Amino acid sequence: MFHDITVSDLLAKKDQEPHTIIDVRSPKEFKEATIPGSINIPILNDEERAEVGTIYKQAGKEAAMEKGLAIFSKKLPEFIGEFKKVETPMTVFCWRGGMRSKTTATVLDLMGIRVNRLNGGIRSYRRWIVNYLETGRFHPELLVLNGYTGTGKTIILQKLKEKGYPVIDLEEMAGHRGSIFGQIGLTPSNQKKFDAALVTEMLKYENERFVFIEGESKRIGRVYLPDIIYDKKEKGLQIFIDLPLEERVKNIIEEYEPWNYPERFQEAFRLIKKKIHTPVAKEIESYLENGKFIQAVKLLLEYYYDPRYEYSASHFPESQKITIQADSVDDALTKVLETIQRANIGIK
Repeated sequence: MFHDITVSDLLAKKDQEPHTIIDVRSPKEFKEATIPGSINIPILNDEERAEVGTIYKQAGKEAAMEKGLAIFSKKLPEFIGEFKKVETPMTVFCWRGGMRSKTTATVLDLMGIRVNRLNGGIRSYRRWIVNYLETGRFHPELLVLNGYTGTGKTIILQKLKEKGYPVIDLEEMAGHRGSIFGQIGLTPSNQKKFDAALVTEMLKYENERFVFIEGESKRIGRVYLPDIIYDKKEKGLQIFIDLPLEERVKNIIEEYEPWNYPERFQEAFRLIKKKIHTPVAKEIESYLENGKFIQAVKLLLEYYYDPRYEYSASHFPESQKITIQADSVDDALTKVLETIQRANIGIK
């Protein structure tokens, strides 16, 4: 017989041994939000779930259950076959620990395949995440990378992570680069996905002394930073990186690849056009329309992003700031590492 387990039990199992978490909801539900690291083996696909839902509204619960069972029974061998491929202990879940996960666990048990079932489903996991963000504590201090737009902060974070340093990449989890153009070419996360990914990283690094993070505003694209991280970020050591303007323009062009999304860049610019002096705004718009992205980015930095950044950075006291002058991203990375070594920060 299968066992019901709590979220805390599940997280403990993940830490102790290889463990596979399986979301049996539809692919659409899985895509919207799931438990990080889960795989999707759905009982019903999106179209089948919609069909059963319509029957539920029109004919009631019993008729919907009969239809769902009829659909599921036809694909049962294939469904069980997917679970047989899993070589580790397993936990299954659905929306609230109801019919879908119970059916899955019961059928697998009859076939001699042992699984756990998450009590309360993903709803219980979401409640656990929210409670952790509201009442939990994150012990590491934060080393916060700041700098004008284009200083390569995200690239530096990635390189630090490759070297084994603890890093939480907020923009990667948000699916957004934090600017008005930040969503272009990316898939923005919703708050549920962001919170789950963030807590997963926080638990991973909770025993570290320090964690690198990028200086962000309260909102990144569609998501908001929880106070547990935002407040600690504001109190952390602020490392300001200063690169030459030409280098920053080059970094932005390489990262955003605006020639792949010219119309979207023009659309995004219209959202801030009124905030820039009219003659300059018209010049930027003309550059974007004609594919002169280097010139457009240079003016955007000089007349929009840099002034805004200077204002936002001014509230940190000098005792909390370290400024690094560098010629390139690689030079900045080297100097960041030298800086934290001089400051005797006890990380790798």
